[in-house]
Amino acid sequence: MAEKMLEVKDLKVYYEIKKGLAQTFFGKPQVLRAVDGVSFHIDRGEILSLVGESGSGKTTTGKAILQLAPASGGSILFDGEEIAGKKDLSEFRKKAQMIYQDPYQSLNPRQYISDIVGEPLDVNGLVTTQEERNERIREALESAGLTPADDYLYRRPFELSGGQRQRAAIAGSLIMKPEFVVADEPVSMLDASIRTGIVKMMLEQRDKKGVAYLFITHDLSLAWLISDRIAIMYLGKIMEIGTAHEIIKNPKHPYTQALLDIMPVPGKVLTEKRRILEGETPNAGTEVRGCKFCGRCPVAMEICGQVEPENKEVSPGHFVMCHKYTAGAE
Repeated sequence: MAEKMLEVKDLKVYYEIKKGLAQTFFGKPQVLRAVDGVSFHIDRGEILSLVGESGSGKTTTGKAILQLAPASGGSILFDGEEIAGKKDLSEFRKKAQMIYQDPYQSLNPRQYISDIVGEPLDVNGLVTTQEERNERIREALESAGLTPADDYLYRRPFELSGGQRQRAAIAGSLIMKPEFVVADEPVSMLDASIRTGIVKMMLEQRDKKGVAYLFITHDLSLAWLISDRIAIMYLGKIMEIGTAHEIIKNPKHPYTQALLDIMPVPGKVLTEKRRILEGETPNAGTEVRGCKFCGRCPVAMEICGQVEPENKEVSPGHFVMCHKYTAGAE
């Protein structure tokens, strides 16, 4: 059986929206539910993709797991140890890292690449000599595809292309030799030709070193190619989760089906008009009664606007939050 590395149970991230002075003293504070009760697990060496529209809470979920955003509730177990609310995260930081979406913002333009990549070693006191530090930096750069490493040590970010910048950012995460990585849209800003190399490198790290990933993306087709499992997120909730094959070939939730309907299929000529979701995603600061997708769902029933659906297992390992699959509703 697969070994669970990460378990997230009923994770919540709420932010209070502050408004005028009168509402501060006399009104009810408005709460933005960025993540509203999310549960999933990731096995050692597994890639779980978190897919959804912008504003669905994907990035906030990843940051909350790494304790880069404050969790309002729930449990985060890493190797069986509770992480949520823990004060000393030094050992956890060595095992879990994050790759940010924008390499133009995440890299300090004034620093050399060697200083950017080597900073985690300095902060955690993992090397004792300059020679050891340089060797670890070279190893990380070459693992990220920047070869020969000596050509990049004393360059600054503005001297690199977008793909090289992202590889440098990845090297800064890999230098800690992490067991788990949150990859937040790591290829969304890159050309298609460069994306392939970045994704291939991440898969090599998984295959050779057993690195597990939470891969955050809005691109369902990319998630299908690289993932072991896929979780579909909407307005702070995971609507459906299962193996990549099940999600693509046997989608259950209407939101998943809508995402699949606009996904391009190579070699297939479009003969029918694509079904496009009507309406806009509700404001996360507005409390939604019942199913959060109800207002845009093409098959919504009366109960959908009144009661939140349960998370039901429709086949082994395949869960969906939809009243169509609750007891007696199929």
